[in-house]
Amino acid sequence: MILDVIKERAKKAMIEKDTVARDILRLAQGEIQTAEARNEKPVTDDEAAGIVRKLVKSNGETMAKSEDDEQKKILAREIAVLEALLPKSMTHEEIIAALAPVHAAIKEAKSDGQATGVAMKQLKQLGATVGGNEVAAVVKSLRS
Repeated sequence: MILDVIKERAKKAMIEKDTVARDILRLAQGEIQTAEARNEKPVTDDEAAGIVRKLVKSNGETMAKSEDDEQKKILAREIAVLEALLPKSMTHEEIIAALAPVHAAIKEAKSDGQATGVAMKQLKQLGATVGGNEVAAVVKSLRS
């Protein structure tokens, strides 16, 4: 489970006196535990990964707006620590290969939105880890 990995890595960061990793991992752990308390049940790995992705996105947005180079370095390090917890996302080429069975349906769809829906359904059936923006870009390239 992601929460167990976070706890383990936070302990390791404490031992290594890596305050940046320790703090962001504790924050992620706290967010997951808060979600568990709200739902009154343990979060699934997918839900925990969603929480971690939300933290990555938030840090990325903050980094883009920041003018402080030191803060940008810390945020980049935090993002790297968090992304190491997430399953690897498929590459552009891997997404194209995974969509080969539904290529015709993607081309025949009435709009890019419908085509993206067909693609996402196929990728979900495969259990693929992908970002919506990546899939939309692949769909556009397949439709053109």
